[in-house]
Amino acid sequence: MITLGEYIIKKQHESPEATGELSSILGAIRLATKVVNRDINKAGLVDIIGATGVENVQGEVQQKMDLYANDVFKAALEARGEVCGVATEEEDEFVSFDDQRCINSKYVVLMDPLDGSSNIDVNVSVGTIFSIYRRISEPGQPVTLEDFLQPGTEQVAAGYVIYGSSTMLVYTTGYGTHGFTCDPSLGTFYLSHENMKIPDAGSIYSINEGNYLKFPQGVKKYLKYCQEIDGPTNRPYTSRYIGSLVSDFHRNLLKGGIYIYPSTASAPKGKLRLLYECNPMAFLIEQAGGRATDGFNRRIMELKPTELHQRVPFFCGSSKMVDKVETMMEEYSSEEK
Repeated sequence: MITLGEYIIKKQHESPEATGELSSILGAIRLATKVVNRDINKAGLVDIIGATGVENVQGEVQQKMDLYANDVFKAALEARGEVCGVATEEEDEFVSFDDQRCINSKYVVLMDPLDGSSNIDVNVSVGTIFSIYRRISEPGQPVTLEDFLQPGTEQVAAGYVIYGSSTMLVYTTGYGTHGFTCDPSLGTFYLSHENMKIPDAGSIYSINEGNYLKFPQGVKKYLKYCQEIDGPTNRPYTSRYIGSLVSDFHRNLLKGGIYIYPSTASAPKGKLRLLYECNPMAFLIEQAGGRATDGFNRRIMELKPTELHQRVPFFCGSSKMVDKVETMMEEYSSEEK
């Protein structure tokens, strides 16, 4: 059995240009994950569930665990000295680490510290999403906004953690998508899913159908297609939607399927954040053989960010399923581009 730490070091040795900083950052994320996982498992016993009554920059009410996880990951990353700044869904602006070690470091981290946090109250799976980039500003100077507004193609690494019936960390550095499962008796992550591959076609679609009336016409047509009976293509498909991006993505990655969060009448730019959610998930799904677009054949990772909390429509999953919904978006929703 190979641990996450051993696997990271093994891959580092296979890359002559590797200097160890990225391995240290992943180690910090691993440590923060264990702390957050420990306290999520106490939900209902200690005062960590429920809302704070405070809204974040997106106008969403922050949960107590949102702020706790945010502080834990920031502290872990700053302590290693390999990150010069972070941007998170819970902060209005990016955070610069300006001590002597951090200011000379080469990397920035963007993250959603606790995806689907409102699900904690009802004991449903939640997750953490992270993305790592090389800074473009000069080391030795404070980090700048431009360091964070990079397209997803510039990601050095990305991943997520799912806190569910078991706790898993899934990551990529551009050489495949790999999953590690935590042994709770030891607190150690072991390699359990090497080189994960999503099937080209699946039978699961994940979307909040409660917003059906607000969807673009192309999405409505695709949902009807998914629900039609057609034996040779194994339809109707199965609808599965948890309401936590990490959880829905993880299931579809393993079984084959598509996740859709389109633009709606009330959210014309979509709801999911490009930098904290869509880019890292797009990197992971592409490394696993799938696709991630905005529904109009525009690759998510090639979109140029213009602001930290930018939102985009998100179509992600098995390549043939994404192809099909894009065909319908082109035919029925072209006027809505």
